[in-house]
Formats: sequence, structure tokens, C-alpha cells
Amino acid sequence: MFGPGVSTFLNHLVAEFFTKVYPFNFRPDSGGHRANNGGVHRFRLGLCSFTWQIKRVIDLRSDTVSKPTPAMRRAMATAEVGDDVFGDDPTVRDLESHTAELLGKEAAVFVSSGTQSNLCALMAHCQRGDEYLVGDHAHTYMFEGGGAAVLGSIQPQTVSMLDSGMLDLDAAEAAIKPDDAHFARTRLLCLENTTDGKVIGLEDLEAGRELADRHNLGYHLDGARLWNASVALGVPPVGIAAPFDSVSVCLSKGLGAPVGSVLVGSASLIDEARKWRKMLGGAMRQVGLLAAAGRHAIDHHLERLAEDHENAQLLAEGLAQIDGIELEAQNTNMVFVRTPQKMPELEQGLLRRGVQTRWSGNHSRMVVHLDVSETDVKSVLAAVSSELND
Repeated sequence: MFGPGVSTFLNHLVAEFFTKVYPFNFRPDSGGHRANNGGVHRFRLGLCSFTWQIKRVIDLRSDTVSKPTPAMRRAMATAEVGDDVFGDDPTVRDLESHTAELLGKEAAVFVSSGTQSNLCALMAHCQRGDEYLVGDHAHTYMFEGGGAAVLGSIQPQTVSMLDSGMLDLDAAEAAIKPDDAHFARTRLLCLENTTDGKVIGLEDLEAGRELADRHNLGYHLDGARLWNASVALGVPPVGIAAPFDSVSVCLSKGLGAPVGSVLVGSASLIDEARKWRKMLGGAMRQVGLLAAAGRHAIDHHLERLAEDHENAQLLAEGLAQIDGIELEAQNTNMVFVRTPQKMPELEQGLLRRGVQTRWSGNHSRMVVHLDVSETDVKSVLAAVSSELND
């Protein structure tokens, strides 16, 4: 089809394209159409033939990118199921009752995501026209699509957050509205633990409870990473959940399930939240397949979160030694770094070396999780050092 000179040119042109754009080992070859079990793929176009091998990518963008383990997949495949909308799915019922007991609450409801769990909680606590107190860069305020305002007609009243991740409770108390028809009624105080990986201690959580009690407010915890806080503090999950009226916990971050969160609270609050889940389109049928993954995650992946924290510390210590990287913080399984100036090619350069990250300007949050081992951390450090200093 092509002469030898054109074929050689096309070989190198395509190889150059793929090695710049994708994390491939790519080389011209004389093989035919086939792919072997080692991840080596060959493609032939006339006289041009290419071979490439897809590298395993170490993904540090978030702990949401982890994959179900083989044991978790087996639990899903063998799960007993029923219609959860009718309350007939035994695996869902088991997950809900177990999580409620683990967190010291009366009842629980399984939902599709942390965003849906928080929204169901807010709508169960508040009526239209009410407001909730929330941190000025908390997830429920910043990163959940404004759902409380759009779908619940609940007004957020932001409160400054301290360096610890805790709300400034003096500022929160000052923001509570008087009993006056001109104002939205303040009904709920919301915290997040962890936030940016920072762990809020038990004394601060109790101080929030005291504030809520003084003003007859509900008290909700976005505990998407409560499990990490539990391991870091060395206290059982119930110790963190105890002061709160409702707690949302995520199964698909550090615990490694593919999807799902659980909202816990009193029986009456969970009944209300379950109604809102239906209205929000979150009621699912034979969803025990997913609940089984969540139960497996709680049973088998909770204590191992300590490994993620240790590997994050190892990553932070290594990055701090690399010229061109400035370490900002390491909190539980998260590492925050910056470069002295914007380096728009750094993200793609690391990807070519098999490390996937996210950068905003010259800042990055790198998150260690179930699929990142100590060996992977060492590979990341080598890749960052090579990319910046070769």
C-alpha cells in the first residue's frame, strides 16, 4: 500500500503521537493483527505495523477511582436480592441495619451517592424557606450542584472555616437568625469530617452539639470520609457519629465500593429521608448487588485505611525532597503540593509516565487509596522526579 520510506515515516509519526498523548509503550513492528494476554497489541495497516503495550496507570486524582476487588465482585455476584422499593431486598436491609448499628443510630437508608445522601438529610431536617449553617468551602455547599437551594428551597448560610477544618462556631452562632418574619429560619448546623483530609477532633464535634442544642438546631455530619477520621483518631465510627442527629457515610471512596452511601439517624428522620429519596429518583429495585459491595467494604476495608494514610505520608515525604515541588500538607490519605509556577505540561507529562493527577494552576491534590501500594508510591516519586528534572 505504501512504499518503505512512507511506511517508516508513518510508523514514527503515529508512535510520536501516541507516546505524547497516551501512557503507551509504542513502537513500530512487523507483526500482524493480534493482541496477547500481556497487554501487547499489534495493528497492521498495509506495510505499516505497530505494536503498543498499555501501561498500568497509577491514578491519584481521587479515592473515588478505586476498583472493586475480586472478593467484592464475588460478593456482588452471589448477593441475595429483592425489590428494595417494597423493602424486600435482604442485602440492602442487612447493610442498612449494620451501618445504623455501627454508627449508633436507630435506622439507615441506602442511597446512590453522598450528594443524594446529604440532600435527603437536609430536606428531612428543613422545610422550604429554612436555612442551614455550613462551612464556606464545605462539600455540601461548594460541590453538590446547589441542590439544597434548587431542589429543597433551603438557603445556605456560609460560615468561615478554621485551618483545622472545623467551623468557626462563634461565627456560626452570630449567623443564626432571630425569630423574625424578615429572615429565613435557621434550622440545621452541618459539619464535614474529614474535610480536605483534615480530621476534626471529638471535642470540636461536641462543641458543635452544644451550639445546636442551645438554639434548637438539627446537627448533620457529612461523613463521606468518616472512616478515615475514625482510623486517624483511633476511635470507633460510633464515637464520631454520636453527637449528630444524622450522618452520611460513603462506601465508594476509601472503602472501595463501586457506588453508594448510607444515611443514618432516628427512625422518624430516616422515614422522611426515604420519601425524599423516592422523589429525587433514588429508589432502586434489585439493588442488593450494590449493597453487597458496600457491606463487603465495611467488613474488609475499614482497618486497612491506615495503610493509605501511611502511604500518603510516604508520598508526602518523598515529594518534599524533589526539586520543583513544594509540599503544602498531608492529611490522612491526601497530599497537597504546588509548583513554584504554572507548568501546564506537567499533568500530561506525568500521565505519559503512568501517573494520573489533577492540577489546578500550580496546585494538586493527590489521593492515596485501595489501588495504590507502597511500591506504586515509589513509582510516583520516580516519575515526578524524572518529569521535573530530566
